[in-house]
Amino acid sequence: MTIRSSRESIRQNLLDAGCDSVTTQKALSQLEAERVSECLRLLSRHRRELLEQLHRAERRIDCLDYLVYELEHQQK
Repeated sequence: MTIRSSRESIRQNLLDAGCDSVTTQKALSQLEAERVSECLRLLSRHRRELLEQLHRAERRIDCLDYLVYELEHQQK
């Protein structure tokens, strides 16, 4: 592996980042085979998925905030 970190450290980082076991194993395999660019594409895809989940959650929060605002406004 050309990465300075240990395999276990990288595995834990991937799991902490929300990667499932399949994605984690693919990333580790790509790094061990020194296919860093392929690993980077995989990680970039996972990052985009996380960002989309975040945006969906933000939209839901906005909807709730609007509903709370409207309900509070009606009480006055």
